[in-house]
Amino acid sequence: MDSPSAGTCRKFVLWHGLLLTVSLLTFWSLPTTAQLAIVSTTAAEGTDVVLSLRNKSPNVRGYIWYKGEGADPDRYILAIVLDEKVMGIGPEFSGREKIDSDGSLLIKKVTLKHSGHYTVVVYLQNDLKEIGFGRLLVYEPVIMAILVASNTTVTENKDAVVLTCYTKGISIQWFINGMDLRLTERMKLSWQNRTLTINPVRREDAGSYQCEASNPITFAYSVPLQLNVKYE
Repeated sequence: MDSPSAGTCRKFVLWHGLLLTVSLLTFWSLPTTAQLAIVSTTAAEGTDVVLSLRNKSPNVRGYIWYKGEGADPDRYILAIVLDEKVMGIGPEFSGREKIDSDGSLLIKKVTLKHSGHYTVVVYLQNDLKEIGFGRLLVYEPVIMAILVASNTTVTENKDAVVLTCYTKGISIQWFINGMDLRLTERMKLSWQNRTLTINPVRREDAGSYQCEASNPITFAYSVPLQLNVKYE
């Protein structure tokens, strides 16, 4: 859709002000079937995201999208009047958003700042309105996981070892020799599972260790690290 002219923008300001006034005097329309909602979405930083609508009523006249929970005029992003092709830009508009013809909100190349709750107000015929809520979660891609050991050669029943997984991931899984690590009474995980302490080390602890870092959209493995255990 082409950018609105100065005339249409002025027209939208008047229309938007009228709607805000009317909204103080009328109730939200009661849903006839299911409640209008924004489909909550998870996305990787830098990708294009569409926040679509569920249970939308027919005969829609316009949409207003807000950042946050609630129709706060100071936090509206974009608005559109369909039949008059009038658009408005709000304080939360970042230059990446666009309302599609079906009312969904397109956000191009999302950033971490786009994470959060969203609200949409759908304007129907006869001054009726519906409101829907949803959430967008944006995550950084897990670029790497680096596994570091306090010592890679230790003595059985004498030394302890600390393995640390450095990553931006939010979930950590540990492996030994390609299999899930089964914790014993001598092993302890701390710092959001990023640190594995074995105290004391025994010969059965020797092997190739890895950590897997992940978030809801991606994952990464560390390079295997070999732990050697000396014993008499």
